Amino acid sequence: MTEQRRLAAILVADVVGYSKLMGSDEVGTLAQLEALRTEIIEPQLAKHAGRLFKSVGDGFLIEFASAVQAVSCAKAIQEANGQGRLPLRIGIHVGDVVVQGDDLMGDGVNVAARVEGIAEPGGIAITRAVHEQVRDKLDLGFMDKGEIELKNIHRPVQVFVSGGAKVDSQVAALALPDKPSIAVLPFQNMSGDAEQEYFADGIAEDVITTLSKIEQLMVIARNSSFVFKGRSKDIREIGHLLGVRYVLEGGVRKSGNRVRLTAQLIDSLNGSHVWADRFDGDLDDVFELQDRITQEIVTALEVRLTQGEQARVWRKRSGSPLVYEHFSKAWNYYVSFGKHTHAQAKEASERALDINPGYTPALMMLGLTLVDQARFGWVADAAAAYEAALLCADRALLADPQSSDAYMIRGYAWTFLRRHDEATEAGDKAVALSPSSSGVYHMTGMFHGYAGDFRKAAAYEERAQRLSPLSINQSLVDEARARFHLGDFAAARDICRRVLGSQGRWLTAKTTLIAALWKLGNREEARSIAADLLLEHPKFSVGRWASGLPYKRQEDLEALVGPLRLAELPE
Repeated sequence: MTEQRRLAAILVADVVGYSKLMGSDEVGTLAQLEALRTEIIEPQLAKHAGRLFKSVGDGFLIEFASAVQAVSCAKAIQEANGQGRLPLRIGIHVGDVVVQGDDLMGDGVNVAARVEGIAEPGGIAITRAVHEQVRDKLDLGFMDKGEIELKNIHRPVQVFVSGGAKVDSQVAALALPDKPSIAVLPFQNMSGDAEQEYFADGIAEDVITTLSKIEQLMVIARNSSFVFKGRSKDIREIGHLLGVRYVLEGGVRKSGNRVRLTAQLIDSLNGSHVWADRFDGDLDDVFELQDRITQEIVTALEVRLTQGEQARVWRKRSGSPLVYEHFSKAWNYYVSFGKHTHAQAKEASERALDINPGYTPALMMLGLTLVDQARFGWVADAAAAYEAALLCADRALLADPQSSDAYMIRGYAWTFLRRHDEATEAGDKAVALSPSSSGVYHMTGMFHGYAGDFRKAAAYEERAQRLSPLSINQSLVDEARARFHLGDFAAARDICRRVLGSQGRWLTAKTTLIAALWKLGNREEARSIAADLLLEHPKFSVGRWASGLPYKRQEDLEALVGPLRLAELPE
């Protein structure tokens, strides 16, 4: 018998957190699932000519004759479902399917099911095949996530996402600042040696750090510009997503003791080249080569530096650039954020400093790692870890008296040592020295938040987010706490929900959300989220969590933790 096949648009929808909801309220969840099906999904299928061919628990598999019908239906379902207790993820793919009675099977179905898992709660994810058919017919603001490896799918699939608790809609509205703005993309490793990837990343990171010291420039943080690593993206779209006029891209080729850097500065408004050049030299001259790149950028953008800025930005550096490899490894370990990976970040930072004891980024990385290990109880002697972190700051200042990295370390350590006045002073100094650094603004916002200046904390966190629009959750959590203390409980609630849409287990976001909901009078919802928190963190206690928050004023701490006790979280 000949196998029946046809081309179809397949929509897969799945309830987020269904097992947890069933565990806490089986009867209520089943009733909501039935209402979701009969009151939202089935009416929209009838309207958009869709056919439900399989329903498994909390999952729905639906066939459409066209991609436009599928995406229009997905949008209508998400809008009708709103922010209910059963948020959906939806994935859509157009592909070949195998017909078996009323059921459908094959890659067309499998890819849609895998893509669904990439969507944000309340959002939609589609493949390139779908995007090609709907992009000129539907205005949904899809963002290109690049090619993604999907489980059991033999080749990477390009995925586009829209909606949900994410930053895409915010990024789309970003206006260009009133001064030159630039994003530095990861430099391409042209050497064919995978190990040299760290070296290439280190060079791009160093260019970002140098440019961030210039007051008349706005420079996007590594966290956001490196999102595009390994992806083929239109420069105009990158500029739009990051809210910048100019994009720098380049390449690195290292052969023996020789290195070649290429760089081109592109105007993202029209894709034209503003400047391009090639720089050749010995490996030990790489710092000088990088400075030539940044000097050319400043000249091309017609930025005039003060005498003090010139001395600070293009300070003569020495040492082996091989530190990049260890520093980049340290960075990758650090952002994984765990006890084990922090130990690896510490080791990699120390290796970088063995090569170049005055390399301030490595000193900063080591200092931040030591403070984290102390505050989270990952080392036996917290006092010694704090002392070692402050020693890193002293070493950084000896290497560079104008090091914002040094003041960042001091502010972080002093905040958790409850030396708040010194911490905020150090943070403000770091901002003055690196006025376009997202990390500096975020950390200093945190320092001011614990010191009790919540208005300045919120303003600094907003600035941090503008400088890193594609990687903002950590800053958002600190802004949410600041908004809570300013009495803007609705803003705190909305920000926390936004974070939890993509980072559902973030403890500080969840506790701040509970406190904000309680203050807004939404007591039952606060208690429900508190119950969810205990399912995820069964050993949670208010007292233990509060002990890790170094507020200067006890009344500020009580304002935040009081509602948690009222919401029946254990002391």
